[in-house]
Amino acid sequence: MNILGYIIWTVDPAIFTIPFTDYAPRWYGVLFALGFLLSQQVFFRIFKAEGRPEKDVERITGYMVIATIIGARLGHCLFYNPEYYLSNPVKILMIWEGGLASHGGALGILVAIYLFCKKYNYRYLWILDRLVIVVALTGAMIRTGNLFNSEMEGTLTNSNTGIVYARATYDVLNYSEDVDDVWFEKSGEMQSDQAGFVPITAYIEYRRGYQFELKDKMFVENQLKSTLSRYGEVTEHVDFGDGPLAYKNYQKDGKEIVEIAAIGKVRHAAQLYEAVYCVILMIVLYWLWSKRKDSLPQGFNFALFMIVLWSLRFVDEFFKMNQEAFEEDLVLNMGQILSIPLTIAGIVLMVWIFMKERKMSDFK
Repeated sequence: MNILGYIIWTVDPAIFTIPFTDYAPRWYGVLFALGFLLSQQVFFRIFKAEGRPEKDVERITGYMVIATIIGARLGHCLFYNPEYYLSNPVKILMIWEGGLASHGGALGILVAIYLFCKKYNYRYLWILDRLVIVVALTGAMIRTGNLFNSEMEGTLTNSNTGIVYARATYDVLNYSEDVDDVWFEKSGEMQSDQAGFVPITAYIEYRRGYQFELKDKMFVENQLKSTLSRYGEVTEHVDFGDGPLAYKNYQKDGKEIVEIAAIGKVRHAAQLYEAVYCVILMIVLYWLWSKRKDSLPQGFNFALFMIVLWSLRFVDEFFKMNQEAFEEDLVLNMGQILSIPLTIAGIVLMVWIFMKERKMSDFK
């Protein structure tokens, strides 16, 4: 992202459609899986360096994948919309409809790793000190996937730096098989005096040979505008004005073009903020493991991870749109409420570690 300007984000969450099927691999799923695969390779390196059996890495990966999915799904259902999901419990299983909560995933991992340690005779904090390195890496990949999904969008920047999330608008404008392409440009006739509300132009290009007739003109002037206005995913990010749709129709290179003026609302790239600090946290934790693992007390890396990650997540939530309507009436949103006890748990663990170290030092 150009830090001196804004981008119009219309990336398709699907990578491609597999020929002769309706199945399309999605960036989110690929990045989610890639996060675990890369994390596993890092964990192989850690276990090999410490003389631990590499087959245990495969076991831990299995525990983590299952725990992350189950914990994140249950966390979303119980933290964000418990009444609906408890009334429709079968919906909890429909994970393909979306809805994963990182706080639930974190709790799921803690439980799963405890079970792993009990079964394979590992010290809990020893595993957690090393596990947080790869958890931070996986978290960065998942948040990047959220960006490709155009979800967890940021709040308004009130400046011309950020992202205009226009994927939903793209989907609405691509309304017919006769539409060959849809794109946006960072300019236009519609203007706003408010900072962070920028002129953009949407273009609909029809297939070659298609003739723009009266019925098409009536559709654009009436139905298309009302359709755009019905979707919150559109109006939260792109404003087409209060009156009739401001558009032009003309031919270019033998194709019909509809050019529509609009205002784009520039928002924070909150997903990327989290991805970046997860990468930085991973690098710091990996350095501490590689350089200081023999001198730092057991549990230090885990406690540091909990304090830094969840306190930054608390701050990052100020730059995110609320995920559920009920959060609008809260002083803090659900992500912040859930981050507080996890941050406190990290602080308590850090204090306990150093009190224990001090007692041991006094005893010696």
